[in-house]
Amino acid sequence: MATCPKCHQPVTTNAVACPSCGLELKAHGHPGIDLHRAEGSAFLCNSCTYHQDDSCTFPKRPKAVTCTLYQDVALANEPRLKAADIYTLPWWRKYLSWIFLGITILVSILLVVL
Repeated sequence: MATCPKCHQPVTTNAVACPSCGLELKAHGHPGIDLHRAEGSAFLCNSCTYHQDDSCTFPKRPKAVTCTLYQDVALANEPRLKAADIYTLPWWRKYLSWIFLGITILVSILLVVL
């Protein structure tokens, strides 16, 4: 279970607002949109990748305390797994259509010869 950043009471992960203090935890009242908050008096933009590469179009930039698109610079530089690393096809599955075509040609030749 997560905790509320304001009152530090336990809150379910899909709660839209804190039941104790009423702090909004999800953006626009939707449980699927995370609302990132700055801790203390710091701003989120200082450690956001969109601010670093100057692609942020958020109107509260560079003094945003809450943001839905926040992406930490430290986490963005970590290597991620690619789909090819997780699951790779066996060699024969990659060339299944060519193998099938080759077998069809061989069977056709054998039928003509016999």
